[in-house]
Amino acid sequence: MKKVILSGKNIVKSFGDNTVLHGIDAEIFEGDFTVIMGSSGSGKSTLLYMLSGMDQVSGGELLYRDGNITNASEKELTKLHANDFGFVFQRTHLISNLTLCENIRMAGLIGSMTDDEVKKRADELIARMNLENAKDRLPSQVSGGEAQRAAVARAVITKPAILFADEPTGALNKANSEEVLNLFSSLHSEGQTVLLVTHDKEAALRGNRVLYLEDGAIIGELELPNYSGKDKAREEKLTAWLEGLGW
Repeated sequence: MKKVILSGKNIVKSFGDNTVLHGIDAEIFEGDFTVIMGSSGSGKSTLLYMLSGMDQVSGGELLYRDGNITNASEKELTKLHANDFGFVFQRTHLISNLTLCENIRMAGLIGSMTDDEVKKRADELIARMNLENAKDRLPSQVSGGEAQRAAVARAVITKPAILFADEPTGALNKANSEEVLNLFSSLHSEGQTVLLVTHDKEAALRGNRVLYLEDGAIIGELELPNYSGKDKAREEKLTAWLEGLGW
């Protein structure tokens, strides 16, 4: 039986008079690759920010493992984000005057890792992400794909319980997108829990669970087998389901 690692109960988010999320109940299961899809403005990124504690909910509760983090202090959230939650965004947000290696190591040092642990883990990730030739360059001196792979390495250096990703391939070309998605699939195959927001069907195909949002509410959920490579039947199933929801 799947174990719930993170859940939102009756999550509401409003910006002034505009309510973006309307009482959403969402569970994230340990070891799942959950994808959130929906049209532009449906609230999918907002939901990710609520579930990750990056923004404060207007109503409802947020539960992580056995604790209620709805009203966690800034200090508690900072510790949670430094150790338990990893983040990848469309923009890399790498520190411009640090090399890729320094950016990756910095995230480990902010967390609860020792210097030796940080160095060993960073070296492993640099090799895994195929960044050996770019590790000593600044973000402005590398390709978009290299920068995003460095951002993925930075996000997982602490071996977070959940990896959150908001449109991580949105600014990449097809080849670089495929490379980044392969990293996500590889991490998931090793047990990494992933929560990914995307408008891209190719990215959504990597998940084993897809949630569909419309006007701030979840209107559909699809279960898929774990990804094991290109699969026409899998793509047709996802496409038919999305089209049935008006995608």
